[in-house]
Amino acid sequence: MAEKSLQINIKDGNASVEGFPISNGMRLLIFTQKVDKNDPVLGFFHTWINELSKKVESVTVICLGKGEMSLPNNVTVYSLGKERSVSKMGYIINLYKYIFLIRGAYDKVFVHMNEEYVVLLGLYWRIKNIPIYMWRNHPEGGLYTRIAAMFSAKVFCTSNAAFVTRFKKTVVMPVGIDTTLFRPMVGILRKKHSVVILGRIAPIKRIELALGAIDRLIKAGTQASLTVIGSPLPKDIVYYDSLRKYVSDRGLSGYVQFVSEVTMNKVPEIFSGHEISLNLTPAGSFDKTIVESTACGALPLVSNESLQGLLPDVCITLPESQAVADSIQKLLEPHIKMEIQKDLEVFVSSQSLSALMDKLMIELQ
Repeated sequence: MAEKSLQINIKDGNASVEGFPISNGMRLLIFTQKVDKNDPVLGFFHTWINELSKKVESVTVICLGKGEMSLPNNVTVYSLGKERSVSKMGYIINLYKYIFLIRGAYDKVFVHMNEEYVVLLGLYWRIKNIPIYMWRNHPEGGLYTRIAAMFSAKVFCTSNAAFVTRFKKTVVMPVGIDTTLFRPMVGILRKKHSVVILGRIAPIKRIELALGAIDRLIKAGTQASLTVIGSPLPKDIVYYDSLRKYVSDRGLSGYVQFVSEVTMNKVPEIFSGHEISLNLTPAGSFDKTIVESTACGALPLVSNESLQGLLPDVCITLPESQAVADSIQKLLEPHIKMEIQKDLEVFVSSQSLSALMDKLMIELQ
């Protein structure tokens, strides 16, 4: 058998070997909360690390805790010890220990959501002339946020209403969802007149408005159902219990179902089985489940007005139970999905993982 020659192509300054990109030599240090591909909330970041590892020479990750991982050889993960119940003082000791051990092994820092690391280490990195790139997408911020932004070369977010958009160095980024994972699932029947809310159960999600909307729809004779998928943190148990009590008191048990949180690989199946995905989180953050559900064929309905211009107007509602009920009823009309399908495809494409990675690599240069 003839030996296959190695073909190197160079186009627009980028090299590839038989279609695979050659690393640009960047050695990236990443800080994040958790590296666990099965985590129902943070599992997406495992995919981000995988994709980044294809574009740089090496990736070193320091995380608060870790779980199941499947990462390439050029990725090293250090945990501060949350999975081992390490104390807060233990976190700090481990943090500085790892920073000492990996000195000289990276030339850029990417901090995902945890501004505290920039506050603790920003001066050190400034002295070492190592640029910092911070991702922060929360609607609120304070002194720590301002200090972290001061030390950062650039700040990233996905929402025009995020706190950090006040800084000139802020760049609005795509959400970055994996469209090879999030797509309509073959063989999954989409339940008629079904609505789903997926994510951690907390007051900021305003699930009570959804329950009020379903109550109004049922009383008006519309056959709608709602599935709430997620689990509360201990601090939000009282809120969760109040939601279940509302369902019981209003006689909605046959129409509303609560399901515990699921792993990320189950999410496409869930979204593929519902007609509408409801997200009532206010402006200031851009919940990635909005894009994930749309990619799976569920119609998005949001109360986040900062998404105007990205989503069709019919997909944006007011944060009031009656307005949510009216919007659900409108989206359930058979012709609506056909009318907005093209706009939703453009929306998903603009927020895809490939779009994020392309833009992120440009911004990190």
